[in-house]
Amino acid sequence: MGAEIDKINVLKSTNVATTTSSTKAGISKKKISLNQLIEPVTSELQTLNENLESVVGAQNPVLMSAAKQLFGAGGKRMRPAVVFLVSRATAELAGLEDIRPQHRRLAEITEMIHTASLIHDDVLDESDIRRGKKTIHQIYGTRVAVLAGDFMFAQSSWYLANLDNLEVIKLISQVIRDFASGEIKQASSLFDCGTSLQDYLDKSYYKTASLIAASTRSAAIFSGVNASICDQMFEYGMHLGLAFQIVDDILDFTQSTEQLGKPAGSDLAKGNLTAPVLFALEQEPGLRELIDSEFTDDGSLQTAISMVYNSGGLEKARRLAKAKGELALNNLQCLPNGPVRSSLTGMIAYVLERVF
Repeated sequence: MGAEIDKINVLKSTNVATTTSSTKAGISKKKISLNQLIEPVTSELQTLNENLESVVGAQNPVLMSAAKQLFGAGGKRMRPAVVFLVSRATAELAGLEDIRPQHRRLAEITEMIHTASLIHDDVLDESDIRRGKKTIHQIYGTRVAVLAGDFMFAQSSWYLANLDNLEVIKLISQVIRDFASGEIKQASSLFDCGTSLQDYLDKSYYKTASLIAASTRSAAIFSGVNASICDQMFEYGMHLGLAFQIVDDILDFTQSTEQLGKPAGSDLAKGNLTAPVLFALEQEPGLRELIDSEFTDDGSLQTAISMVYNSGGLEKARRLAKAKGELALNNLQCLPNGPVRSSLTGMIAYVLERVF
């Protein structure tokens, strides 16, 4: 379990000024659709979609209704797709004829945990829209939303325990703790200009990358491959997750309100200082004063957003995302060539193409 224990040290390995060396092929710049990438695991994802509502359970009609609202909201299912792809690639390495039932349940658990975290995130962020639909707390109230998220965490833990693999149980259980740690780190550092890039990466790991990393490593464990391959699958998932979060934080500045479902710059408005802002603070001394004021003056938020644009903060954040993508790519060299590995490579390009 060396990879997850040393995760924070691995986070420190990226030089933000330059990207690391990648494979000869590199990360493709050709636009690619998610449907193309998930083609090798389409049948597995279809079964997962059919199972998601039933695995939540029907003990409580309100919770079941909330689950239908969530799972029917048209999510991209990127996380379980990655789990299935790593499962297939590592199963091939291990000489298995097919992926195992544990792989399939792991993908369901991954999506359940992700969904539970979204419910709680929406409550904390007071978000009204998720995936183009009203959030659970908007429909059912905050109390039901919190309980629905708690229930889904608990239910996923039950299914996790029944996988009967102590290493995987420890890995995925840590993810739930990481979510809470990430939220606490974020809440305790709002409007704090002393936040370092490492603080930001740690928080991003806890909130986003932890689940992907633990799930991809767990998929490799269930395939029965050696510890080195498991470590590389963990690092692939970790760096893919970090790239995903950095890209999301860039989009908070570059996409329109219609595309985001929330006002542009809303993270900054709430005091959540992300990579573009932290890089901008290095070049724009006046930005610190605006952040310290918590944007109480008219027009101060828009001025701060302009500083982020003009400082080169967005470009530096793009380079950081690309560096993380290349670190993810380097960890795929252990996998057999073929459509599945190509899809895992394409996932990196899919994440990055939104800002390149």
